[in-house]
Amino acid sequence: MKVAVSGKGGVGKTLIAGGLARGFAERGLKTMAIDADSSPNLGLTLGLSAEETRKIVPISENKELVESKTSTGYSGVYRLQFTVDDIVKDYSVSTPLGVNLIVMGTVQSMGAGCMCAPNAVIRALLRHLVVERNEVVVLDLEAGVEHIGRGTARHVDALLIVADSNLKSLEIAKHIHDMAAAAGMKQLYLVGNRVMNEAQKEAIQNFADKNGLSLLAFVPFDQKVIEADMVGETPLKNKEISAVKTIDNICELLLKKTA
Repeated sequence: MKVAVSGKGGVGKTLIAGGLARGFAERGLKTMAIDADSSPNLGLTLGLSAEETRKIVPISENKELVESKTSTGYSGVYRLQFTVDDIVKDYSVSTPLGVNLIVMGTVQSMGAGCMCAPNAVIRALLRHLVVERNEVVVLDLEAGVEHIGRGTARHVDALLIVADSNLKSLEIAKHIHDMAAAAGMKQLYLVGNRVMNEAQKEAIQNFADKNGLSLLAFVPFDQKVIEADMVGETPLKNKEISAVKTIDNICELLLKKTA
């Protein structure tokens, strides 16, 4: 099971990615969470402290690692064939919620043919995790459409596109959906997040129906999520939070759809 989570910045995709990863792990599935956002905070959502999260050096910024994989001894010439399974072993971080975490860092201009050293390592590592490893992988993608355009998430089993009732976030969701469909991705699902009332639910549903988006679930707004974030605790530890319960139910839906 390989799942990617995308959407406009600020719509709450990291909570959903973290909740999915936790849900799969609690079902006894070995689970790897990948933070591929340019502002990584998935570690906090998975229960790491702020101090622990700050200590994690993203793979793309680990100069010693990148050089060890790509250096040829010639300036401007990089090795593009190398193993990455050791990176998973040495640089993944265990989290309190039973999920292993890798922080990727920002990937620049893959679709434009850039093959600089950090990009080569990130692309090889993502392919290894998504295509070659036999475990659940949940990717928290960079906000917007960049990763879809670069093909980062092309081989996942399902792409969840998170949006709230704001028309801007829904339009970006449609753009992500259309790009992913054009890239040949099949299981594309819209998730309405932070839904406060029937009017917001109706707005998301109507947009999905009008634009041919498959709506998977509505995740309700819950003040307890905000309260947990305010004190530096992950909301995912409280299974009584309605949003957390709904995200856990999405795990079941995905397992059935990709069986």
